[in-house]
Amino acid sequence: MKKLIIASTSTVHGKEYLEYILPELSIFFKGVKEILFIPYARPSGISHEKYTEIANTAFNKIGIKIIGIHEYKNPIEAINNAKGIFTGGGNTFLLVKQLYDTKIIGALKNVVENGTPYFGTSAGSNITGLTVNNTNDMPIVYPPSFKALGFINFNINPHYLDPDPSSTHMGETRETRINEFHTLNDIPVLGLREGSWLLVNGSNVVLKGSLDARLFLKGKQAKELPSETNLNFLM
Repeated sequence: MKKLIIASTSTVHGKEYLEYILPELSIFFKGVKEILFIPYARPSGISHEKYTEIANTAFNKIGIKIIGIHEYKNPIEAINNAKGIFTGGGNTFLLVKQLYDTKIIGALKNVVENGTPYFGTSAGSNITGLTVNNTNDMPIVYPPSFKALGFINFNINPHYLDPDPSSTHMGETRETRINEFHTLNDIPVLGLREGSWLLVNGSNVVLKGSLDARLFLKGKQAKELPSETNLNFLM
């Protein structure tokens, strides 16, 4: 049975990396002493080593060791043997390209579908949907496909931002761009605000955190969903 935490972000304002969600992670990864980290998204272009160090510092606070997948000679074998997996945020296009280039995307889908607990933030959450077409990132590289892992039957828009009525910016809002996506696609899109996450157990999906999420469906007005909403109707 699938077990996932799909988080909008790794860091919320005023707190350290993963600090806001560590209590939840200590429950989610209970009994797991070592987690495989996928650092391929490389936020701000940092190295795999530096990114792994940052993740390890956070997880050490709950007694869990992090090992980067780049440290293994055989990344597919690392995926298959992992007791838990964390994919960090950064650039979604780079992440997807690396998943395909290293040929681990199939193994990753298989182990998570069969119960290996998975935690993703930002880009690592984008890849849990049907496609990565609703990422906010620039396409700095060209992945072989925009198709994602499909652990949930909808797409995520992490870091969802509401329009600022006091802003003089005349460009597209996040809502405008998602509606534009729906002129050509019918995949539901969930806008996850900072500090929100989804808890997935099999086909059961529940919105967690203190903020509402915003659901976009093709041809319908966007709808606010309060925390603790069950999203099984999207699965």
